[in-house]
Amino acid sequence: MKTKFTPVFVLMTVMFTVCLILSNLLATKLFAIGSIALPCAVLVFPISYILNDCFTEVYGYRKTRMVIWLAFAMNFFVVLMGQIAVWLPAASFWNAAEHFNYMFGMVPRVTFASLLAFLVGSTVNSLVMSRMKVIDKGKRFSIRAILSSIAGEGIDSLIFMPIAFFGTPFKSLAAMMAVQVSFKVVYEIAILPVTSFSVRKLKAYEGEDVYDEDISYNPFKFRDI
Repeated sequence: MKTKFTPVFVLMTVMFTVCLILSNLLATKLFAIGSIALPCAVLVFPISYILNDCFTEVYGYRKTRMVIWLAFAMNFFVVLMGQIAVWLPAASFWNAAEHFNYMFGMVPRVTFASLLAFLVGSTVNSLVMSRMKVIDKGKRFSIRAILSSIAGEGIDSLIFMPIAFFGTPFKSLAAMMAVQVSFKVVYEIAILPVTSFSVRKLKAYEGEDVYDEDISYNPFKFRDI
């Protein structure tokens, strides 16, 4: 029997994918809180980790793995099409090339860092969430959500920052990583009551509460969905 996907699952998958693509676009602007500067992507990127927690908690690691790869592929497609659009010669009467190129003409190193960091970070987040659920026998969702996000977002920053900002002094790089991870984790903690409520309602509505026992955590395996 082929796996069926409910309308709610499809909607969440679309939201997850949009969050990833939008985070890359919002990353082109920095905002400041006092002396701390952060990319606007931090406003939406943590939502993808919250959705990741919901996917793993309700549907299990295997379906979450599929969603992660789907979002990765769609983001890569957007980046590729954006780069091709940048390369195409602009019409002589169009005077917005500079702004367009700034938005879509991503530096290859930064693009690679972003895609790789998302793929590994999201997978680690889902894996930790999945294993902890089995060990805790479904209890302590809040603790699992926080610890899995710290693991996933920590790995994400450890991959993205050194590659994207290669050559930056270590102290400055470490400070940027600490601030970014801290902001994302605090963001998730603040919205945790909403996440917990949503997970309970989602389990009841979907009639699913998957425990990933005796499964393969190979991130490249898809036939077991």
